[in-house]
Amino acid sequence: MQLSILTRRTWALLFVFIVPIQLVLSQSIAHPPAGPSKMDWWRKARLGMFIHWGVYAVPAGEYQGKPVDGLGEWIMHDVSIPRSVYAGYAQQFNPVKYNADAWVTMAKEAGMKYIVVTTKHHDGFALFDSKASDWTAVKATPYGKDLLKPLVEACRKQGMKLGFYYSQANDWYNPGGAAARGHWDKTQAGNGMDEYIDKVAIPQMKELLTQYGDVVELWWDVPTDMNKERADKLHALLALQPGIITNDRLGGGYKGDITTPEQYIPATGIAGRDWETCMTMNDTWGFKTKDNNWKSSATLIRNLVDIASKGGNYLLNVGPTAEGEFPAPIIERLAAIGRWTKVNGESVYGTTASPFKILPWGRATKRVEGAATSLYLHVFNWPTNGQLTVPGLKAKVQSVRLLAGGAKLTAAATAEGLQIQVPLLAPDEVASVIEVKIQGAMTIEPYSVKQEADGRVVLGAETADIHNQPGESSAMTEGNWDNRNIGYWTSAASWVSWKVEFAKAGTYTLKAVAGTPAEASAFNVQIGNQTIDATVRSTGDYNQYNEVVLGTVTIDKPGLHTVTLKPDPAGWKAMNLRQISLQ
Repeated sequence: MQLSILTRRTWALLFVFIVPIQLVLSQSIAHPPAGPSKMDWWRKARLGMFIHWGVYAVPAGEYQGKPVDGLGEWIMHDVSIPRSVYAGYAQQFNPVKYNADAWVTMAKEAGMKYIVVTTKHHDGFALFDSKASDWTAVKATPYGKDLLKPLVEACRKQGMKLGFYYSQANDWYNPGGAAARGHWDKTQAGNGMDEYIDKVAIPQMKELLTQYGDVVELWWDVPTDMNKERADKLHALLALQPGIITNDRLGGGYKGDITTPEQYIPATGIAGRDWETCMTMNDTWGFKTKDNNWKSSATLIRNLVDIASKGGNYLLNVGPTAEGEFPAPIIERLAAIGRWTKVNGESVYGTTASPFKILPWGRATKRVEGAATSLYLHVFNWPTNGQLTVPGLKAKVQSVRLLAGGAKLTAAATAEGLQIQVPLLAPDEVASVIEVKIQGAMTIEPYSVKQEADGRVVLGAETADIHNQPGESSAMTEGNWDNRNIGYWTSAASWVSWKVEFAKAGTYTLKAVAGTPAEASAFNVQIGNQTIDATVRSTGDYNQYNEVVLGTVTIDKPGLHTVTLKPDPAGWKAMNLRQISLQ
């Protein structure tokens, strides 16, 4: 995967950027532009399987008897393994337990609508038979057979769409290929990258696009040294598959059809672009024996809901072993996802982004059919009093039902929004789904943070309006379910704000919970005509937080106020902000 993304600040920033159970951001985003018909199936699919498989599954994260930090598929690069040594791993790559039909069946039963497989990753090893290189599963392994053909056949037989990942620039084995940090073995250089593009990358792409039938998606990766001239040659090959969907990683200025956030979910989606979050189930893409940091099935399901609620697709990775098997934790999680999608699939497939900025209990998706709208309410935090309020919703409701079991529910309009009477027990402890059918227009009142009964005002990452400069994505909502923060905040031009409904006038103490490895980070907080200059001192790490008293402000009258936090350009350093509070 892309090194520049994986090393943005520290390995600690490889979070699953998702929503908390207690309070969930669900900002409405612009729908993708009306595009060519080739995108129609993709926009409805919502869930796909990414497969990272290759020779790196043999060392599986260890070299010379010692564990190697980082990603399993980057081991050749990370410990500078010579080509001659790495070639020995291919002699141990013998996937005799590989069953492509079983792989596709597991993907299908999980509710996945397409598969993208690594035909060649950065180590240059091709899973297919290629005339352009001997470094292939056919020529360099005891298995001696094309590994793509069985997968292609299984997908065609089971009606599963198939896409190809191809590392077009980085290639640490075939001479001339790029290396993100430069070559470490003199035999890697060859006659340069232009010859590599002409004699390896282009012929292999032709093979992939002509010998395996329809390819629905082409996933380029890491455009190291990929200038426009080189990219032009590869881009021209897309004419071989006119209906193919491509991502934004070719290089040379090509944006492709989809944007590919890696290991995170954009806080508000990506307006005006189709996008696909790719994410691992544990910490690595390729199989790594000792990586047991598995995300729970609940997290994976809620990720799917989170992504669908923002109008994106979820490309969820599996890393098979060198024998050709999915590890047991992957099989268990695929089965759990499948149980959920079997009941609730209509709430994600073919839906569009949530119309709500925030929901206090979960997420929402939407489907519009003529004058009718179906809202799907994904409830993570089930109400204990039997009443679920959909804040700010004003509409003519035709019907309300649970997807699990189909029970009809009653609902009534209130001053706060639509109030639904629900069972005391949640039908699904992970994400229960309620369908609300609406006839005609609906309106949703603007969202603001309300003052709590004890007088506190808590401004969390999930309720913030984030303001980045055009083309930038500096500040974003990130973190795990109960650890949300505004992070990757590297630009002093980015700022955040909250709309707050104060019930009481008075003097408030202002506090921040933040973390930074820098010596200090300076910013200011503005409320009306009041400005507080503030500094957060080093906490040692982005993910270590201190509570800092910033000062006091006076709210002269109850009502709606805006709280704004802006970096001080002279003293700003990157930091994570968990929350601002007023008491």
